[in-house]
Amino acid sequence: MNIRIAQGDIAGRIRSIVADLRSLEGPLLPILHEVQDQFGYVPQEALPVIADELNLSRAEVHGVVTFYHDYRDHPAGRHVLKLCRAEACQSMGGDALAERIKTLLGIDFHQTTLDGSVTLEPVYCLGLCACAPAAMLDGEVHGRVDDELATELVEEARR
Repeated sequence: MNIRIAQGDIAGRIRSIVADLRSLEGPLLPILHEVQDQFGYVPQEALPVIADELNLSRAEVHGVVTFYHDYRDHPAGRHVLKLCRAEACQSMGGDALAERIKTLLGIDFHQTTLDGSVTLEPVYCLGLCACAPAAMLDGEVHGRVDDELATELVEEARR
């Protein structure tokens, strides 16, 4: 899936987002979240516009975007499946779970299925350590993910 947006359209939309959120204390993160919500990712063309509007350097904005794993630099699939990669989940079979889901989807982390239905992303804690291993599908968390639940999540995401 390739979405093309004219350069001027991106800049205008970004300026509008910044104008709406710049009065917040520490507005950069809310602005980046809103950009990703609207575009599905944070376009590279947005970074200099945000930097200019907030009187930040491009390096500062780029550093924030690349530091946080939630921000994407390309569009995601229709569904996003996140697997916890933290120690608690790994100790409870997270590595085997990750391999199972990669096999079911036919992709690796940071990839999207060819049909554009699912993007698979690693995360480093979903806050469900007591219910490890954990996953999140489109913002809904799932604990104690076993082979059966993994298959259900993949089937749900494929729809």
